Amino acid sequence: MTASKQFHHSDCEDPLTSRRTSDDRRPRVVIVGGGFAGLAAATALRRAPVRVTLIDRRNHHLFQPLLYQVATAALSPNQIASPIRTILRGQKNAAVMMDDVTGIDRDRREVQAGDRRVPYDYLIVATGARQSYFGRDDWAPLAPGLKSLEDAIELRKRILLAFERAEFEGDPDERRRLLTFVVIGGGPTGVETAGAIAELARKALAMDFRSIDPSCARIVLVEAGPRLLSVFPERLARHASHALDALGVEALVGRKITQIVDGGVTLGDEFIATRSVVWAAGVASSPAAAWTGCETDGAGRALVRRDLTAPGHSEIFVLGDCAHAANDSGAPLPGLAPVAKQQGIYAAHVISNELKGRRSRKPFRYKPVGTMATIGRHSAIADFGHVRLVGFVGWLTWSAAHIYFLIGFRNRVAVAFDWAWSYLTFERGARLITGPIAPTRPTSQTPSTRRAA
Repeated sequence: MTASKQFHHSDCEDPLTSRRTSDDRRPRVVIVGGGFAGLAAATALRRAPVRVTLIDRRNHHLFQPLLYQVATAALSPNQIASPIRTILRGQKNAAVMMDDVTGIDRDRREVQAGDRRVPYDYLIVATGARQSYFGRDDWAPLAPGLKSLEDAIELRKRILLAFERAEFEGDPDERRRLLTFVVIGGGPTGVETAGAIAELARKALAMDFRSIDPSCARIVLVEAGPRLLSVFPERLARHASHALDALGVEALVGRKITQIVDGGVTLGDEFIATRSVVWAAGVASSPAAAWTGCETDGAGRALVRRDLTAPGHSEIFVLGDCAHAANDSGAPLPGLAPVAKQQGIYAAHVISNELKGRRSRKPFRYKPVGTMATIGRHSAIADFGHVRLVGFVGWLTWSAAHIYFLIGFRNRVAVAFDWAWSYLTFERGARLITGPIAPTRPTSQTPSTRRAA
């Protein structure tokens, strides 16, 4: 019989909060945030002689560029998210802690997470961004954004419930209100969301209802600026506008939302009655700047040095959407996943080089890999500098790039299969309404007569 090793509680040690022991003098690298920047930094340190602790309030890494596809029932939540522990389980020098970070003691070099104080020698803060309502936070419950899986699932529920309730709504005005969807913000997220809602209504749901015609739903995209997709060249933005028009999306450009209430939105003198509003108009940084002692820009992002560190603290890196990092011309880098990933790798290389005695730090320089946006099931735009793609070729490129950047082989295969199936059949496989459902609004009229199938 094989003898088993007896377990003693004294053999256990808290690997996150304990100070270095005599047999492990490796420097501690604490990473706050398991997004693109934080995860890239952690994996880039896999061979470095350090102890990595990654702290995140959630247990999963989220592929945010595809959140809108969960919100519009094209993908399931598990297809765009992977457990952080699973991603890092083969990395022996990394530990994962699920907790809320509430502050940083820069003098003692400790991160406050719950009731723990986690010491560090190097700190990487990559906590991302949240929705910004430009001082109107009272709009948040009425116009949810897309920053988390919870946001996407809630929005999916609202969109699908609107069609379900419209099916037996007897009041024509209320039915029109239910079948009107307003997306606020003409950037990539807003354009992609509006296009996806239009395709959901006009294709996937078109044959599923009897009393209503989902293809008659009204989708309105509102942009306060002079044109949609201002980060793209004008020619590509025009192509996207034509593609949205072909899907039946109304683009209201140069129009600013002045009020959002339960039942509609106001644009100057015009009121649009709707039960479904999506906010994609702006973001604000997390508290990273306050934690690290950095000055901020207008969006609350930490103004970092060229080596992505907090002024006066060369051991603290601030990365991703919570950092205002400038390029060679002084313009801020865009809040894109490739920027965050390159920053994470850069910070890891700086730390590794310093541990090898190389103290000089070259400024971070972003190597552009292009920007892309999709409009519907077979049209997209892609800007790679000298190469610009539109239409079906752009969509194929967009699809391949997003599948490539997904974490995990299983997710890549699942998403590729779902996209292929959706393309061929127009079906949406994730049309599930989950969570608490508010009572149906009372009406004074009886349900309309069901029309023949």
